[in-house]
Amino acid sequence: MPLAAALVGNVAGAAQPAPSGLRGACPPVQAATMERLFSADCADCWSAPAAQVAPVAPGAAKPGPGTWRFDWITPGTDGAPLAAGALPEAADRVARLGRALPGASQTLQHAQAALPSLAGLRLKASSGPAWQGYFGVQLTLQTSPRTALPAGSTAWLALVEQVDAGSDGTPIARSLLRSVAGPLPLSTLQPGKPMTHLRALRWPTSAEPTRLQARAWIEGPDGRLLAVAADACR
Repeated sequence: MPLAAALVGNVAGAAQPAPSGLRGACPPVQAATMERLFSADCADCWSAPAAQVAPVAPGAAKPGPGTWRFDWITPGTDGAPLAAGALPEAADRVARLGRALPGASQTLQHAQAALPSLAGLRLKASSGPAWQGYFGVQLTLQTSPRTALPAGSTAWLALVEQVDAGSDGTPIARSLLRSVAGPLPLSTLQPGKPMTHLRALRWPTSAEPTRLQARAWIEGPDGRLLAVAADACR
């Protein structure tokens, strides 16, 4: 916690540059979400065009400029080609969605048509400058007596690498989860009083620090996303 506090510093007064994949494309409050989850053994899943990725169900929403994207790489076998991007938390996310881990040539998709409307809820993600392999990342959540969060909801913090289409071998834009902290409890949340979670998150050496974005979200007990926020997005 002291390290995280030192890294975040006076972040409220220091604007951070938005990654190229986010400039002018901050999704609205009730945006749709799209999660892609695939194994570290599936190099083709990273390089496949969007048209070759099977949707969750017929008619499932496709990610657009106003969609929150989450790209998760689940751990694979020893020496998997995408092992550098794999996170244990990705396997946990698959489990919370009630799905089986993706196979070596399979991409799972999970789409929400829109985030719910939660009266009186304000969520903010902020970060300090990169320092010796770490970012200080902070989540600030405030609710009102009108806010109805499901019992058992949790908070999450992450560093997300914004990879533009045509970069690093991917033909489509990616929001790749690189470091995750959670679940973070909401037990101290009181209406009208801001609650914060502060963490120092290390980025992997394979990531480009200038493309990293702090992201926060609130997740219901059923795995449904309730609210999402990102650094440089109001």
